[in-house]
Parts: sequence; structure tokens; C-alpha cells
Amino acid sequence: MAGYHPGEIAVQRRAALSDQAAFSEGAFHEEIPAIAADFLAAQRWLVLGAADDRGDVWCSLLTGPSDFLRPRDGRTLDIAALPHPDDPLTDVLGSRPARIGALAIEPGTRRRMRINGTTTPLTDEGTGGLRLEVAQVFANCPKYIQRRTPAPSRVGARSTVEGDRLTDTHMDLIHRSDTFFIATTDGSGDADANHRGGSPEFLRAHSPTLLRWPDYVGNAMFTTLGNLWLDPRAGLLIPDWETGGLLRLTGTAHVLWGEEPGDRTVEFSIDRVLSTSSGGLVAEGEPHYSKFNPPVLPTVPRRVPR
Repeated sequence: MAGYHPGEIAVQRRAALSDQAAFSEGAFHEEIPAIAADFLAAQRWLVLGAADDRGDVWCSLLTGPSDFLRPRDGRTLDIAALPHPDDPLTDVLGSRPARIGALAIEPGTRRRMRINGTTTPLTDEGTGGLRLEVAQVFANCPKYIQRRTPAPSRVGARSTVEGDRLTDTHMDLIHRSDTFFIATTDGSGDADANHRGGSPEFLRAHSPTLLRWPDYVGNAMFTTLGNLWLDPRAGLLIPDWETGGLLRLTGTAHVLWGEEPGDRTVEFSIDRVLSTSSGGLVAEGEPHYSKFNPPVLPTVPRRVPR
């Protein structure tokens, strides 16, 4: 799993970035480097992506104290947390081995680390959690990460509402969002979780069941778009940094290619919506927006065949 799969290679060619992708491939590791282990041990959030029993892909969140991620060795990471009972991945992760994508992110320093592999429920030490057998580890650049000061999660009544379309409240959150996370799979079951960021309104709701966002210039790996080339199923996690609420969406995503190779927009069609009132990511004060965020422009993507 350390190298590129056919979907990633296809998108790299379609974007005319194969040479840059070949250079970036050196970032892949099959073990957790020592510097990455230290980073993981200090984190309090872990974004997860996987498919549920129906085959729908979801992006979810695990939280804990600063030592809840515990690297045992270069190939194993213990996670001292399980999804909340209202999480769509609870049954999958808590009962059997599951192939997942994970993202540890530290907004205060704009650092992030991706860890993909297979989890099994952790029961041998008498506590609930997961053991992740690592297949792929790599860091990403700090582009498009808004710097924030994390605040303690707010304790209070937690409620989750399910639906099949966005409400006005959801669309307001999307309108002011500068960060979300996306989970995808490669068609064979391997999963990935990734970050997307930009200035407010870079993520747009065009209807209660349709979102779009621009695909900004990155490292040319195309791990997310490569997965979508093979399997359009995807899950989004949109945090409300003020309340700790989480908006989770599952559906399908497609890339709209413009006339130039670098002109790409992702269109996401919503199948199911889960809105949770608390228990997610909370930050203090206003964010410091990344200097790399492009200006948000009114655009009308034009669909171009592969």
C-alpha cells in the first residue's frame, strides 16, 4: 500500500502532474517514523474514514487526552477511544477488523499526519479502544490549514438527528466553514481520510443535496481524487468550531474538470445526513487563515469527460 494505486496514477496523468507525483511518492512510509510517533502521542483528535455495513463511506472523529494515541512500535498504533454510540462506524470498528484511513491534525501548528491500515477492537488490556496495524504513513504540507487554538470539548447533552438533506442550519454552517474532512475508499476496501481547507464559502451548498468545492493545488499525490476515480462513494465531516457540533454526510463525489488540467471542482451528492450537537472540535478565538488560501470566486463548473 506504500505506492500509488491505478486511480491515483490516472488522476496524476489527467492533471499533467506525473513528474511532481513521482517526487512526492518518497513521502510514503510503511512504518511510523520516530518523529511521527512523538507527534501522534501529543494529539487529542483523530479523524477516521471507513465504510459502514451498508457500504456507505463516513468520516468520523475520535477524541481523548493527549496520550490517547499510543504508538507501540513502527507498525502498531493503539487508540484509547471508540466511536460514540451514535456514530455510523460504531458497529464496524467495535466488533471486527476494519480497513480505515486516519488523519491526525494539529491546527495550532498546521501539522498533519495520515495513517492508513486495519483496526481491530482492543480488549487485551481491559479498556475499550482500537489497535491500528499500519500499512501506510505520510505527512502533508501545511497548506490550507487554518491555525486555531484548541479548547476543551464542551460537556453537555448530546443529540444526533438523521435526515437525507441539509437544513437551513446546516447550510449556514457550510457557508461559514473554512475546514472539512473527507473519507474515501479505493474500491478494494482500503480507506483514506483527508483535510480540505480554504476561506469561508470555498465549500458551497448549491441545493439541500448538492455541495461543490474547488480542488486546490497540492502535492500531486491525489490520494482523494484517485480513490474517487475508482469508487465515487465518500463521506464528509464538517466541524462547528464554536459549538463542538459535527455535520456528517455520506454520498457520492465526482470531479468536474475544466478546460485547463489545474481547473478541478468536486461535486458531492448527499444521500444521508447526521447532525450531532456536541462532542466534536472546539477552538478559542478567531482562526488565522492560511496565506495559501486562494480567493473565493463565483464559478460555474463545466463537466468535461475523463
